[in-house]
Amino acid sequence: MWTRISSDDGQSTVEYVLVLLAAAAFAMALVAWISGSSLIPSFFTSVIDKVIGFVR
Repeated sequence: MWTRISSDDGQSTVEYVLVLLAAAAFAMALVAWISGSSLIPSFFTSVIDKVIGFVR
């Protein structure tokens, strides 16, 4: 009986699911922050401008 109570079967699966949920929540918060700011579009615009300027 004691072996059944102290068994760790499935623990790694639960930890894996919790890490995935935390990563998804972080990604959603990051996307929400990025979509509310103009930082990323201006960054990509400057990168594209530099690449085009470098090619010419």
